[in-house]
Formats: sequence, structure tokens, C-alpha cells
Amino acid sequence: MPTGELRQSDSSEAEAEQWLWAHIKAEARRDAESEPALASYLYSTILSHSSLVQSLSFHLGNKLCSSTLLSTLLYDLFLNTFSSDSSLRAAAVADLRAAHERDPACVSFSHCLLNYKGFLACQAQRVAHKLWIQSRRPLALALHSRIAHVFAVDIHPAARIGKGVLFDHATGVVVGETAVIGNNVSILHHVTLGGTGKTGGDRHPKIGDGVLIGAGATILGNVNIGEGAKIGAGSVVLIDVPARTTAVGNPARLLGGKEKPSRHEDVPGESMDHTSFLSEWSDYII
Repeated sequence: MPTGELRQSDSSEAEAEQWLWAHIKAEARRDAESEPALASYLYSTILSHSSLVQSLSFHLGNKLCSSTLLSTLLYDLFLNTFSSDSSLRAAAVADLRAAHERDPACVSFSHCLLNYKGFLACQAQRVAHKLWIQSRRPLALALHSRIAHVFAVDIHPAARIGKGVLFDHATGVVVGETAVIGNNVSILHHVTLGGTGKTGGDRHPKIGDGVLIGAGATILGNVNIGEGAKIGAGSVVLIDVPARTTAVGNPARLLGGKEKPSRHEDVPGESMDHTSFLSEWSDYII
């Protein structure tokens, strides 16, 4: 990318972050006025901070600390990492927007920032991933352990995650070491992106941009889930899924058949359309 375009991109990302932060502070002021019992909490987590990354770092530090892993240490770690990497800040902004746009239960950006454990686990994992690639692996693994313990979300620090990602509900999500998750992906609770045994190397799924993975789905092995594909709830997937197709069942099968699978035009990771395929699924019986 030419230098001019890079500067323009950085500028637009900074403006998006500033707009979102102003919006979050306005929401927090409104909530503090309407619910005085939360005023002190909202002041300490949002209103006393001058930026989104300060607020996020403070909140994550307090969520993930323990008697031996101090909140002040974690706050410095998160703040230094977010401040030094604009891509992490842009990803956090994109994730907040994703939750607000895709989840009807997300009543405000501040609600997501403070209360969505899928969002918080994802941001903390990105910091752990940064530590991992910097060869600070003992600290990355210690952070990974705290994330799994506090949020019930187990994402290996080596896993790579894009931006605009929604972990909806998130409880029980497991993502293995060599997994890759693309941009604008939505993943529901109890999803496993796992390996198939003791074999080392590149052994976990690769999830393309715009994919939707329903609750309880299991995808195992170094398989590719194509861009814009949809994996139905409870499905078990062991082979590649083509782009813009829907895989359902255990074992998973492609709607329309393996030779000429039905293809959809929407981006299910963004539309969150879980059930439109039912009109075409002749085996669906009650």
C-alpha cells in the first residue's frame, strides 16, 4: 500500500476509534444518571479514562487478575500492547461494531465493552497472540489460562483471529493452536475448532471471511471452511466446505448435494441467518 493510502487508512481508523469512544462515554453517562448504583462502576471503568484502549486495558486487567497476577501488571501489559499496535485497536473497534450490528441483545457499545465475555476474551487473546509471536510464550500461556478460567473461552495464543469477529455468548468455545479465523466471522457458543489426535504441525481449521458457525458445531482437522459458508448448529465437519455453501448435520452434508451444492448470496457471518436453508432441507422432520 502506498504511503499516502497508509496514512489515510490510519487516519480513518483513528477517527472511527474516537467516534466510538465518544459514543461509549455518552452511553456511560446516560446509564450512570439513570442507575446511580452503577455510577461508581461506570466512572472507574469508562468515564475516568481518556481513550478506549485505556478503558479496555483497565477492565481486562481487573477481570483477569489474580492474587499473584496483579491487575496493575496486566493493565500495563494490555495498554502497552494496544498502544503500540494500531491493528489491535482497529480490530477492537471492528469487534464492537460487529456485536452491536449483529446481536439484537446488544443494547449499546458500552454494554458490549463491559459485559460481553466473547468480546473481552477475543481482545485478551489478541494480546496473548502478540506475546506468542514475540517469543514471550510463558506469559502468553499464563494469560491464556486466565482467559479460559475467567471467561470459559479457550483460544490458544498461537491462533490467528481477524477483525469484525463476533463470539456470540462464547461459553465453551475452543480454538486450537494452528486455527485461523478470518474477518467478519460469527461464532456461537460451544463451538470447537480442534485437531484430530496427537499429530503435530498444522492441524486445526481455517475459517474464511464471513463464515457463520452455529452453536455446538465441531470442526476438526486442517480443513478449510470457504468464504461466506454456513455451518449449522450441532454439525460435525471433518472435510473442506466450499465457499457460499451450507453444511448441516452429523456427519455434515452440503445442502443441495456434494456435486452441486446450493449457494447463497448473503454473507452469513454478518446477516446471522441460521435457518433460511430449512425450506430446502427435505430431511427436516418434526
